[in-house]
Amino acid sequence: MIPVLIAEVISENMEVIETIPQMVDWTRQTPRSLGLVPTMGALHQGHLSLVEKARSENVSLAVTIFVNPTQFSESEDLSSYPRDIEADLEILKNAQVDAVFVPEVTEMYPGGYDTWVDVGDIAGKLEGEWRAEHFRGVATIVTKLFGIIRPDFAYFGQKDGQQTVVLNQIVRDLHLGVDLVICPTIRDENGLALSSRNKYLTLAQQSDAGVIYRSLVAGKTKWEKGEKRAVVIRDTVERVLMESDLITEIDYISVADLDGLNEVRLIGGDAMLSVAVRIGSVRLIDNVILSLST
Repeated sequence: MIPVLIAEVISENMEVIETIPQMVDWTRQTPRSLGLVPTMGALHQGHLSLVEKARSENVSLAVTIFVNPTQFSESEDLSSYPRDIEADLEILKNAQVDAVFVPEVTEMYPGGYDTWVDVGDIAGKLEGEWRAEHFRGVATIVTKLFGIIRPDFAYFGQKDGQQTVVLNQIVRDLHLGVDLVICPTIRDENGLALSSRNKYLTLAQQSDAGVIYRSLVAGKTKWEKGEKRAVVIRDTVERVLMESDLITEIDYISVADLDGLNEVRLIGGDAMLSVAVRIGSVRLIDNVILSLST
C-alpha cells in the first residue's frame, strides 16, 4: 500500500447518509482511493485507531454505523447494545471522516429480504459454536456494505480474530475486489482489549479483566520458549484465567491454524491462540497470533 497526501482533499463537511441510493451516489463521485471502516457504533479508541489509519492511507474515507441484527442470536444483547449516535458522529467529524453511512434496519433488510452469505465450515467453529448464525449475519452485512460502497481498502481490528479469517475468505472466494487491512488490537492499560461491550463491566470487573490478556501472553510466552504442544499452551492459559475470582465461565481456549481455524495438536506454523470467557453476564473474546514473523 502506498500512502497518499490527503491534506488538500479532505472535505470540510462530513456527510451523514441514511439511504443506499444516496450512499451509492456519494461513492461514485468521491475521489479514490476510498477507505472504509465498518462499525456498529459506540465508538472507542479501538475504532478510532482504524479510522486514523484509514484516513492516513486514503484520499477519501467512509465509516458505517449499523447495529446488524442478523449477527445476534435470540439470547444476545441486541436491544441493549450500546448506542450513542450523536457522540459517534462528533468523534468521526473530528477525525476528518468524509461520509458516515447510518442506515435503518429496514434500509438494509427490506420486507421480503432473503439472501444470505454462507461461509461454510468456518462459521461453525469457535464463536460459531456459541453464537448460531453469527457469521452468516456478519458475512452478509459486510458483503452488502462492500457492494454499496465499493471501497478500495477496508479496515478491521485483530481483536475479532475469527472475523478477520472469515472476511478474508469472503473476499477471496467472491472476488470482491477490496483489500482488507487488519490492524492491531487496541488495549486498555491493563491489557483488556477495547470493546463496546466493556461498558457492561463494573469498574472492578474492568480492572480484573486484564487477566484475559495476561493468560494469552502466558501462553504465547510458553510457545516462544519452544513449546509446540497445543494442550500445554491451552493449560497455561487456563491456569492464569483461573487466578481470577470474577471469571465465571470459560467458553473455549483454542489453538487453531490461520487458514480454516482448525484446531492443531502441534504448532508447526502460524496459529491463533484465542479465548472466550464470561465475567458475570458479560462475554469477552480476545486472541494473539503465534507467528515467527511478528
